[in-house]
Amino acid sequence: MKIKQLSIFLQNRMGSLSKPLEVLTVADVNIRAMCMADTSEFGILRLVVDDPEKGKAALEQNNFLVKMTEIIGVEMNDAPGGLTSVLNIIKENNIDLEYLYAFSHDKAEKAILLLHADDVENLIDVLTKNNITIVKSEEVYNL
Repeated sequence: MKIKQLSIFLQNRMGSLSKPLEVLTVADVNIRAMCMADTSEFGILRLVVDDPEKGKAALEQNNFLVKMTEIIGVEMNDAPGGLTSVLNIIKENNIDLEYLYAFSHDKAEKAILLLHADDVENLIDVLTKNNITIVKSEEVYNL
């Protein structure tokens, strides 16, 4: 159920994003979802890839600082209000999200929302009780 996400710490300078992506290309690791956050000093590239263990190993062999984090994916309506309906459930249950990102895929009228919170188990429990579909990790890895 939980999805393994790679977080790569990068210097915030021109061209720093291309090198880890080249490493993954050479390692034949395919990116399924990606999010970039930055500060004035550094950036955090968050990736969901088709083979997290292989991706992490390839990046570490090329001297990147990589952290593997467990996140979850939920299915939401790919329509106005789809995200809001999920976030309202999270807010009503006093869950503090650290970050999220979303992407659309082949399922008609559905998108996948990737979420991270301090207590991922509680997040899964709350969303499941509110009839939100938790996406299996294999489904995301094999998109």
